[in-house]
Amino acid sequence: MLEAKNLSKSYATPRGPLPILNGVTLSLASGDAISVIGPSGTGKSTLLYILGALEPPTSGEVTLDGRNPFSLSDSAVSAFRNKEVGFVFQDHCLLPQCTVLENVLIPTMVGDKNDLHARATQLLEQVGLSHRLDHRPSELSGGEKQRVSIARAMIRGPKLLLCDEPTGNLDRHTAAQVADLLLEMNRVSKTILIVVTHSAELAARFPKAYELVEGQLQSK
Repeated sequence: MLEAKNLSKSYATPRGPLPILNGVTLSLASGDAISVIGPSGTGKSTLLYILGALEPPTSGEVTLDGRNPFSLSDSAVSAFRNKEVGFVFQDHCLLPQCTVLENVLIPTMVGDKNDLHARATQLLEQVGLSHRLDHRPSELSGGEKQRVSIARAMIRGPKLLLCDEPTGNLDRHTAAQVADLLLEMNRVSKTILIVVTHSAELAARFPKAYELVEGQLQSK
């Protein structure tokens, strides 16, 4: 269960605090999948960063299965993110010197070093890249790179998968394929899936859609 209660976020500026989020409340259970739509600058990424414990809120509380990551030490919150949260960004962020398989395994190189080679191979098969294990990112298409980033985000079996404009750099056909893949991974793995986007077409593919308006979530 993901619970966000009265989340607010503002940034200091020379003219005073700049409010970004204003009392966001959200409750999601295992297997839920939602989209959050809104134009650039409305706070969509900020909301994801708070939910994923990358950035603290100015006020309010976030818990995942009853744990508040912002109450943890720096090392403990890093371990929390590594194990419990998967991230997919608009830019795939793959390491060019590493193979596809090595890129998927990168999150396993810190924390508890369980051997997850078999799981990595299985995930790459799920995303349709079992024939690309030894290829470098430069040898992949844009859609294939994003598929690798999804497999990497899922390697530790996270409870929460957060996607920030995951199809923003892709053509319409490839974007639809990536959206299908995210929803299939959500269905199979029962993660909580949150995708933020400015694309109404992508947002409409999700069972539940929200719009971020003046710092607040509104159901669409």
